[in-house]
Amino acid sequence: MESQTKGIARQSLIIAAASFMLIAAAVGAGAFGGASVDDLQDGALSAQGSYLAPAGPAFSIWSLIYIGLLAYTVWQALPAQRADARQQAVGGWIAASMVLNGLWLVTARFLTLWLTVIVIALLVAVLARVIVLLGRFPAKNLADRILTDGANGLHFGWVTIATVANTAAWFTQIAPADWADQADVWAVAVLVVVAVIGVAAALVTGRIAPALATAWGLVWLAVGRFTDAPESVPTGIAALVVAVVLVLAGVIGVVRGRAAR
Repeated sequence: MESQTKGIARQSLIIAAASFMLIAAAVGAGAFGGASVDDLQDGALSAQGSYLAPAGPAFSIWSLIYIGLLAYTVWQALPAQRADARQQAVGGWIAASMVLNGLWLVTARFLTLWLTVIVIALLVAVLARVIVLLGRFPAKNLADRILTDGANGLHFGWVTIATVANTAAWFTQIAPADWADQADVWAVAVLVVVAVIGVAAALVTGRIAPALATAWGLVWLAVGRFTDAPESVPTGIAALVVAVVLVLAGVIGVVRGRAAR
């Protein structure tokens, strides 16, 4: 009886968090009036905001992430998941990630750029915790693998590259003007760090969804640097190389995980 009560509480929490995320996303994106995300914070969050900002089409992945998270919300609310140990372990963290997701857009619209960096850093940390917990509790069926691992894996992978872009946008706003002379070097160095973290995550977790989402962002980052301001061929090439490395690491991680099981 106690586990059923906890299960209902968890399911309700996730539904509430998903509702907040959708409302905040609508408000933050300007659905009820106001500037688009590209125009917020004096354009710092646009595709031209920094050397590490993906081109505009990259952000279409949000539609897939939101659809996945909403499908997960409905699925986890079914009676069959009420007392599931995996969902009990990870549900609260997923709810927190949804709240932070919505809070970022509200912060970007109404508050300051440096606060968006703090919110997105918390979001990526929470999602990393989700991925770690999912590794400890293997998926029981295909629906669980797609909706829990897939949706949250895509969320984590995309937010990883979004955190890089958000932080770079902030530094671009506050850094001395002469730092621009070394922008290529700094951008490539950051992408190397992304590669190290992404490869480690793929090999440790045995999941490909985070790698695919991050690689998607990196490919569009490369497109942005090849075709739009600020142009940077070295950054674009580095982004493509890291994207390929992450996908390969994701494939290897999946193969190793299946072999271990």
